[in-house]
Amino acid sequence: MSPRRRFALHGKPLHACAPTFAALGDEMRLRLIAALCMGGAMSITQLTSGTDITRQAITKHLGVLAAQGLVRGVKVGRERLWEFEPAQLDEARRSLESIAQQWDHALAKLKLAVED
Repeated sequence: MSPRRRFALHGKPLHACAPTFAALGDEMRLRLIAALCMGGAMSITQLTSGTDITRQAITKHLGVLAAQGLVRGVKVGRERLWEFEPAQLDEARRSLESIAQQWDHALAKLKLAVED
C-alpha cells in the first residue's frame, strides 16, 4: 500500500492537505496572512506599504493563498480588498492536531513496548 493511501487526517487523505501547507510554507505568504489577521481587509497598496516587495509579487502570493481558500478578494468600488478566510487555516490546524494525536499514540505504544 502506498503512503498516500495509508495515511489520512480526519477522513481526508494526507496528500489533500499538502497544498495548504505548501501555500503557508512561504515566509511572505505567512506575513500576508498575519497582516490580514491583524489589520482586516487590506488593499495591495496597503500590503506593500513600507516594504520593498512589488505589487506584482504580492498579487502572485495572494493568488496562491486564494487558490487554497486562505484569503479572498472583495471588490470595493474600483479597488480590490483582500481578507483572511479562517476556515481553511482551521482545517490545517485540525490536520496538525490529528498528526500530533497519531504521534502521541505511537509514542505511548513505544513506551509500553520498552517498559515491558
